[in-house]
Amino acid sequence: MATVKDFSVEEKLSAVLELQKIDSKVDEIKTLKGELPMEVKDLEDEIEGLKTRLSNVNAEIDSISSFVQQKTDTKKDAVAQIKKLEKQQENVKNNREFEAINKEVEYQELEVQVADKHMRDAELELGGRIDVRTRTEAKINNLAEALEAKKNELEKIIAETEKEEAALTRESDKAKEHVDSRLLSAYERIRTSYSNGLAVVPIVRDSCGGCFNVIPPQRQSEIRQRKKIIVCEHCGRILVDNELNNPTEETVD
Repeated sequence: MATVKDFSVEEKLSAVLELQKIDSKVDEIKTLKGELPMEVKDLEDEIEGLKTRLSNVNAEIDSISSFVQQKTDTKKDAVAQIKKLEKQQENVKNNREFEAINKEVEYQELEVQVADKHMRDAELELGGRIDVRTRTEAKINNLAEALEAKKNELEKIIAETEKEEAALTRESDKAKEHVDSRLLSAYERIRTSYSNGLAVVPIVRDSCGGCFNVIPPQRQSEIRQRKKIIVCEHCGRILVDNELNNPTEETVD
């Protein structure tokens, strides 16, 4: 960029204006994509989060199912023990033995009751977790369908605009070589400050083409003279006159 320093202010403005027009075309393509890339990413993240949740729910279901099986086995053992004790009661020799066996029977019956309660509570919780799993799986499926549609839409737009965007990006890189280094730094800084990417704007109906605040007549005159680079005092954008922004071919009388 050694030759850029010898350019006039008008040439510098023309160079940065040309860069802005190229970059604005790239912005138009990105606008065409809209928020699809972000929407795709959000859906992917949401699905991933739901899959993690589903994995945790499945682990909880396995744990509860294991607990229910454990209590089922406990009840089975207690019932078997009761039957065994009841047979022993038939052969007792005295009341002391009978009472001892009877107490053991009561203990085992209590074990059965406790196991039944635990199983009822666990099965109730299990039903709730299974319901959560069903709803989570349904939501994942719905989101997966939406994600597929968004991806297809985005891929279609990319396929239609990829070559044009790549060509414009190359043009932008080439155009930057002709812009004064300090002006380029200011341009890039201003561009990143605004969502529409406009850093160089013309005067539109006596107002800044970026923020639409009125530009005083004297200021407009200075802009038309192109003797110095002038920025909008309200938004900081670089201002150019309409003739420079929309040059018309000179006609010969």
